[in-house]
Amino acid sequence: MPRGDWRRLDESDVRVRPGKGTRPRSKRRPEHADAVQAMVVGVDRGRWTCAVDDDPTRLVIAMRARELGRTPVVVGDHVGLVGDTSGQPDTLARIVKVADRRSVLRRTADDTDPFERVVVANAEQLVIVSALADPQPRRGFIDRCLVAAYAGGLEPLLCLTKSDLAPPDDLLAAYAELDLPVVVTRSDQDPGELRERLVNRLSALIGHSGVGKSTLVNRLVPDAHRAVGVVSGVGKGRHTSTQTVALPLPEGGWAVDTPGIRSFGLAHITPDDIIAAFPDMRAMAEECPPGCGHQGPPDDPDCMLDELVVSGEASPGRLASLRRLLESRGKLEEYD
Repeated sequence: MPRGDWRRLDESDVRVRPGKGTRPRSKRRPEHADAVQAMVVGVDRGRWTCAVDDDPTRLVIAMRARELGRTPVVVGDHVGLVGDTSGQPDTLARIVKVADRRSVLRRTADDTDPFERVVVANAEQLVIVSALADPQPRRGFIDRCLVAAYAGGLEPLLCLTKSDLAPPDDLLAAYAELDLPVVVTRSDQDPGELRERLVNRLSALIGHSGVGKSTLVNRLVPDAHRAVGVVSGVGKGRHTSTQTVALPLPEGGWAVDTPGIRSFGLAHITPDDIIAAFPDMRAMAEECPPGCGHQGPPDDPDCMLDELVVSGEASPGRLASLRRLLESRGKLEEYD
């Protein structure tokens, strides 16, 4: 039949597209009741390293299941794994569940960035590492880390390094009113007190370049370099110090090593997030007018927090320390 001669066609020449059927497409997802529980200890370009049952000797490489979409999965997350969870070379499991987080350390690129970046999930404490000299301590950085810890539900711990180069007295005095636990270390001594505070806990260490955080990590975790290589490699041959990684402590617990940062944005945090971490001032802050920044006159002339000092329920130094933290939200600095 000549091409295009439709006059010679009959019903046998008609192609009928099969129907979609009457069975409706289900939106139900599998429950994965048999999923293996694990904690994420490293992330590298679409692959997650997970410790099964929080056991650092049972590491499994996993991918995120399609059903999770773009659900963020970060170091410290407790997840459910299915598939090959043997951890053998060239095997890959799937992350099908992400448990609710108990705490979250967040930051933004700067104070105008609307996008939050979750650094660590479920950490119990945030170890803020600051050198007493070389480089000089930056109180602005410490204050902003404290704000992030309070807002994210982490217990802050200030770790002052290089006390063999400068005394800690002035810096200790600046934070005395905050009831902030402090550990002082020296470069020529073992950080025994810090180690005791980390045992059997998930702790995140944060600090800018040069403060001695890497030295601390190497002393706390003797085989840290080897552990980072195992966690960050995931079959792609890259060893990096620019990623967050959880390292197992010999005494028990995990130290989460975060990369040195140049800025710590707090665009996602409100004054009320900070006030919530101060039980002795929270109730009075609720009496403040809407939108109060809690800075007192002249910016916030009707702030009620000053009444706590008048009544003797709070010291002037503690209120001043709180207001310094509140003010730090608007003073983003970069740390080379």
